[in-house]
Amino acid sequence: MKKSKVRAGIVGAGFAANFHVNAIHRVYGTDPEIVGVTSRSIETARAFAEPRGLRAFDRMEALLEEVDVVHVCVPASAHETVAIAALTRGVAPIVEKPFTGFFGDGSAQFDARTVPRQHALDGALDSVKRMLEAEAASTARILYAENWVYVPAIQKEREVLEKTGGQVLWMHGEEAHSGSHSPVYGYWRFGGGGSLIGKGCHPLTAALYLKRVEGRARNGKPIRPISITARTHEITRLDNFIDVGLIRTDYFDVEDFSMQHVTFEDGTIATIFASELVLGGIHNWLEVVANNHRTVCSINPNTAMQTYNPKEEQFRHIYVVEKIETKQGWAMTAPDEDFSTGFPQEIDAFYRAVASGGPIESGSALGADTVATIYAGYLSAEQGGAETSITLL
Repeated sequence: MKKSKVRAGIVGAGFAANFHVNAIHRVYGTDPEIVGVTSRSIETARAFAEPRGLRAFDRMEALLEEVDVVHVCVPASAHETVAIAALTRGVAPIVEKPFTGFFGDGSAQFDARTVPRQHALDGALDSVKRMLEAEAASTARILYAENWVYVPAIQKEREVLEKTGGQVLWMHGEEAHSGSHSPVYGYWRFGGGGSLIGKGCHPLTAALYLKRVEGRARNGKPIRPISITARTHEITRLDNFIDVGLIRTDYFDVEDFSMQHVTFEDGTIATIFASELVLGGIHNWLEVVANNHRTVCSINPNTAMQTYNPKEEQFRHIYVVEKIETKQGWAMTAPDEDFSTGFPQEIDAFYRAVASGGPIESGSALGADTVATIYAGYLSAEQGGAETSITLL
């Protein structure tokens, strides 16, 4: 059977755009065509496009006229704008994490430390509402690019829950490393917060997803979060923090550590940690404790491959694993890091959905619940960890 052609555009020309393009090249369920890329400046777009044999567009609107799907690879503060522009033209936006949020007043002087968290929560929910309304009025759907949903281990746990009818009692997850790739990560106005949203969104969304799967399998209705207790900290800004140059510290108005304790409609729970404080590469995992089984999803690192390198220089041109500080000694080397973290599976699933109109595992409903939970968490943290209700949209 002939594969369906899906025309794609890329908005943004940075780190995220690169791994999205790589994932498109691994799509096999449809026949993708990357039409081109646009960015804040035509020079940046050309620098990204030319070595990849793509067209550079000087206006996003011109790109949207020629595509079926657009990859939203811009800072989170621009997710809503790009997504709505795409939906208005019937183009499906693949929206990177975080789905959206509150980003202040748009000024370079914005300092989130002066803003009441209720104001941030209200602003984030308003952004979500605008995106959902645009989607409801469009022929296209929002595709929420939460790769943890498509991690092989998470999808295997989905199968376990669907086939055994298991009840998830508690989930325990974490994402941590020594600091983001992004040069603007430390500013709330670009990312909508720090580790709670920038890293915590991954294990949190996976936990929210699995409770949706459980409810869907047993009762045909997702089990959603209703309250959160959260704490945030700025460990690297403590007066007594000893900086030896191994952990990123240049955060302006965001936290570098967070804890979320989420309660679901059925009274079950999830506990999520996220931080910028961990050496030794990415630390990504989710443990599921159910009434009939237990699963540990070791995403990164995992033991699919282990190498011992006695001399640092030998591995100078060999990729080992993201953010590891040294290649000398034993390492949990990633044979295919993108696959183990769900990136190609995610993009392939989205292209199938665009081509066929079939169901999607990670869409706007999951993105909306994630944002609502995270910003209720910021409000809870402001109140010293007081239990805070989650406004579900």
